[in-house]
Amino acid sequence: MANAVQDKSREFAINIIKCYKILTEQKNEYIISKQLLRCGTSIGANTRESKNAQSRMDFLNKLNIALKEADETAYWLDLLHVSNYIDDKQYKSLDTDCSELIRLLTAIIKTLKNQ
Repeated sequence: MANAVQDKSREFAINIIKCYKILTEQKNEYIISKQLLRCGTSIGANTRESKNAQSRMDFLNKLNIALKEADETAYWLDLLHVSNYIDDKQYKSLDTDCSELIRLLTAIIKTLKNQ
């Protein structure tokens, strides 16, 4: 399952980068978009880092950080949507992917904690 979350978080990061480019180049939005870029790409960075965890606790910690970053990403996406920087279609696509990552990470973390 870890490979699935790594693949999905990488693809999500690519979409976040594309969104960031649109926000900065076409909408002249630089503050919230930078926050979105930071946390939206951090999900994948932390899941990738978890591959080389030094212990089970280190692995769990990296996934918990990824989960927190995913939740923060959902927050910034919501703000960009309600302030009309991203339209309904863009929001729905990114929010659906972000929610899926949150569900995956939550499931992995719960499984690890119950072992």
